[in-house]
Amino acid sequence: MKENRNTITMDKHGNIIMPTNTANVWMSEPELVGLFGVIAPTVRAGIRAVYKGGVLKKCDTKRYLRLENGYGLDVYSFEMVVALAFRIGSCGAERLRNALLNRMYRRKEKDEYFLTLHVGKSVVMPS
Repeated sequence: MKENRNTITMDKHGNIIMPTNTANVWMSEPELVGLFGVIAPTVRAGIRAVYKGGVLKKCDTKRYLRLENGYGLDVYSFEMVVALAFRIGSCGAERLRNALLNRMYRRKEKDEYFLTLHVGKSVVMPS
């Protein structure tokens, strides 16, 4: 079974490349290691701490994908990637945190509209 999934990556200049639809972001441990620039035990310890703290549930954030060659792969949801970004103290994690916060701020800015109405006053606009 082939499952389509998106990942978050970092280019050679350190820019975070994030898909617009984050609902389908699922990343494996090696992908998380590469993104955060840490070793695998650091990622595993962060995942254990998130589960132990009750922040996220394993049944909601972890999937097992069977690969075509017969092997399997554990993948983690976007929520876990975000939780790890705020838990791990590496340069890659900091870049991802900044990208997430910038994206949230930019979205909020696009949705706000300011409208001023003057009620009870006649306004004559010159033509």
